[in-house]
Amino acid sequence: MGKHGKRYNQLREKVDAARVYSPQEAISLVKETATAGFDETVDLHMRLGVDPRHADQQVRGVVNLPAGTGKPVRILVFAEGEAARIAQEAGADYVGIDEFAQRIQEGWIDFDIALAVPQAMGKIGRLGRFLGRRGLMPNPKAGTIVQPEDLPEAIRQARQGRVEFRVDRTSNLHIPIGKASFTQEALMSNLTAAMEAVQRAKPSGAKGQYIKKIVLTSTMGPGVKVDVPQAAALKSA
Repeated sequence: MGKHGKRYNQLREKVDAARVYSPQEAISLVKETATAGFDETVDLHMRLGVDPRHADQQVRGVVNLPAGTGKPVRILVFAEGEAARIAQEAGADYVGIDEFAQRIQEGWIDFDIALAVPQAMGKIGRLGRFLGRRGLMPNPKAGTIVQPEDLPEAIRQARQGRVEFRVDRTSNLHIPIGKASFTQEALMSNLTAAMEAVQRAKPSGAKGQYIKKIVLTSTMGPGVKVDVPQAAALKSA
C-alpha cells in the first residue's frame, strides 16, 4: 500500500481513530475533511455479520435517497410498443430492446440504471453475463423489473436518487449517500434512509450482531467511525 500524501495526513489528524462518532458528528467531520478540488462523494461503508456464501445470508436492496445522489443518472429502459412510449414520455435516456441488447453485447455500458418491463425479459436474459457483474441487470429483488404503468414512478425515483446495494464477498456493504457539498441535514436524511433500507434487508439467516462496523468517508478523505447503535436507531420523520 502506498503512502498517503501530506494533505491526507493533515486531514487524518482531525479524526480520532480510537473514537466512534455520533452520525451527526461523523457527517460534520466528513464534510470538513473533504477538501479535494472537486465535489467528493460521501460513502457509507458497513461491515455486516453475515456470510455471503450462504443463500439465506445475502443482503441486497434498494434505497431511495430523499436528497438525491448529487450526480446525473442515465436511465435505460428495455421496452417496446406502448411501454416504450410511456418510458420515453417519462424521460428515460435510452428506450428499446434489440438495438441496446446488441450494443451491450458489443461492450456499450453508457448508463447507470437499467429498467425493464416483464415482457422484455425473454429477449434480454442473455445480457446477464454482461450486466450482472456490474449490478445493472434488471432484477425483481432490486425493483428494476416494473409494469409499464409503473415506469414513470420508477424513472422518477431513479432520477432522484435510487441506489442499489449488495453485500460483497467479504461481508462489506458500500452505499454512496450524496456529495460533500450537501447540507448536514441532506446527508443526515440520506444516511437515515440508507440505514433503514439495510435494516429492512436483513436476511433470515443472519445470526448475532447484524451490523458490526460503520465508517463514513469522502472520496479522498479519511474514514470516520460511526457509533453503530446510534446509526441503527435512525428513523425518518
